[in-house]
Amino acid sequence: MFQQIPQPLRYAEALLQHFSGLARASSAEGLLSGLVEASSQLSGCELSQLYLLDSSHTRLTLSAEWLDGRPQPRTATSLPSDYDGEQLLQFCLCQNRVLSLTTLDDSLYATSFLPERAQPWRSLLCLPLLNAEQRVCGLLLCTSSLSRDLQGFADSLGQLGAFVIAQRQLLQRLHVAPHKPSQEPAAPVPCASSYGLIGDSPAMRRTYQLISKVLHNPVNILLTGETGTGKELVARAIHDCGLRRSRAFVVQNCASLPENLLESELFGYRKGAFTGAERERKGLFDAADGGTLFLDEIGDMPLPLQAKLLRVLQEGEVRPLGSNDTHKVDVRIIAATHRDLRALVEQGRFREDLFYRLSHFPIELPPLRERAEDILRLARHFADNACGLLQRDLCQWSDAALELLADYAFPGNVRELKALVERAVLLCEGNELLAEHFNLCQPAAEEHDSANLRQRLERVERSLLVDCLRKNHGNQTQAARELGLPRRTLLYRMSRLQISPANQ
Repeated sequence: MFQQIPQPLRYAEALLQHFSGLARASSAEGLLSGLVEASSQLSGCELSQLYLLDSSHTRLTLSAEWLDGRPQPRTATSLPSDYDGEQLLQFCLCQNRVLSLTTLDDSLYATSFLPERAQPWRSLLCLPLLNAEQRVCGLLLCTSSLSRDLQGFADSLGQLGAFVIAQRQLLQRLHVAPHKPSQEPAAPVPCASSYGLIGDSPAMRRTYQLISKVLHNPVNILLTGETGTGKELVARAIHDCGLRRSRAFVVQNCASLPENLLESELFGYRKGAFTGAERERKGLFDAADGGTLFLDEIGDMPLPLQAKLLRVLQEGEVRPLGSNDTHKVDVRIIAATHRDLRALVEQGRFREDLFYRLSHFPIELPPLRERAEDILRLARHFADNACGLLQRDLCQWSDAALELLADYAFPGNVRELKALVERAVLLCEGNELLAEHFNLCQPAAEEHDSANLRQRLERVERSLLVDCLRKNHGNQTQAARELGLPRRTLLYRMSRLQISPANQ
């Protein structure tokens, strides 16, 4: 049986003993294991779990567990990357709030993160853990098979968890070898699925690396790149995987409205501010308060509005039309443009001070022709989505159609690829996409591609091999069988075309 909950004095003494014991831990693993043990003993709960977020803030991993008086072996078990299916954990993480349930009904709440046992779990306490920067970095759970109010343990266990997190960070810094060679490979970049994006090409991996740097830093971001490269998707990924994911993500295209309408849309207005203003209306800055405002085509914003936007960025204040008063807003600005803002600054069409305010952290998205390895994977994705929307069986791809796409320059980038594939699915009357289903402008490809015949054939062969390997999850034997090649021939062609396991 578990010990009874001690009286206040005995509880304080037990808490101090656990603090003292954790302070003597000499390893990060010992700290985490000691925290779940202490939490279980102090709360009198049979189960205590510790979940930690990874550096990309998208994956929640079970790092330590204490069950029925014993530590549980550590596994690689982790929740889905966006943990949307775990409502209880998502609530605590996104809202940064303590959750205490005295009647844990599994018919009302998804509790797949709790181990199964004959006697069901009845009460739960879930605490967000904060690091030195006061940002949520994990969750501490205490669960009992008895219906109990565990709220009273929240403050003390939260302090204990914060102490462990701080000690763990200190140990990690102390254990970094000072003579570490600079040639050591960098930490792996979070996979594309972590941000809801598609593509594993070197150009996209560099983009993921940049995204990971700004998820938890409240800097303004400027997304640049050609039309159709997916700037809004990247902006939404930054919002959805960052600290503001529980708040609003608001989008406004600055080129879609004339100056007066755009100003009232952004800042709002008071009743009687202009003809037709029959009631007060909040603007998009207020709608995005606490969240993210994505300003697309910022290069088309009129100069007078640029000055007002600069005021918001500098002071965090908004003054609605027709009002003499300002009020504070907490909005993260992500701007995007396909124009060269530096050239616009030199021409006097864009404010220089606003340019520097917006471009704290620029991210240039690569055109599709620079990420040829991703073309076939994107095409399959768009085709599958189109088939699902039309409620028809998934289409197969002919070699000629894949070769045609792999050899095209895509001046319209991902947007053009998506439109071409969706049109081809509509035209496809059988179950196989053929080259004639795609209406491609071949001269555009010749404009961007001066490769000779052998180079173009090798590029097509490389794309086909990489696509087949990915479809078979890197299994070379299965890929060779599907391609009708001996495995040794496949390995030879992989070597000749410089296809490494990282491409799989």
